[in-house]
Amino acid sequence: MNKQSIHVFAKWQITEGELNTVLDYLPELAEKSTAEPGNLYYKVYQDNADPNSIMLAEAYQDEEALTAHRNSKHYQDIVVAKIVPLLKERQVMLTHEL
Repeated sequence: MNKQSIHVFAKWQITEGELNTVLDYLPELAEKSTAEPGNLYYKVYQDNADPNSIMLAEAYQDEEALTAHRNSKHYQDIVVAKIVPLLKERQVMLTHEL
């Protein structure tokens, strides 16, 4: 398994009228994700021009840590079950630092 750190950039385009619901989920998601042993950082940004556009910047020490994050109860319960259904569009980019 690759031991290089993985940096994730996720762009969420939230369905009109669902912004406050998604924003309500983010503090718990960020707190629990940051507490994961392999998490290097977890930051959430909101577009100045389009408040319904949220960008997440995350980093994990390796692929194993990213897999653990995606399989975690909080990720499945909050992101997969609650947030994804409220999104109009979702883009995720996995990257490594050059």
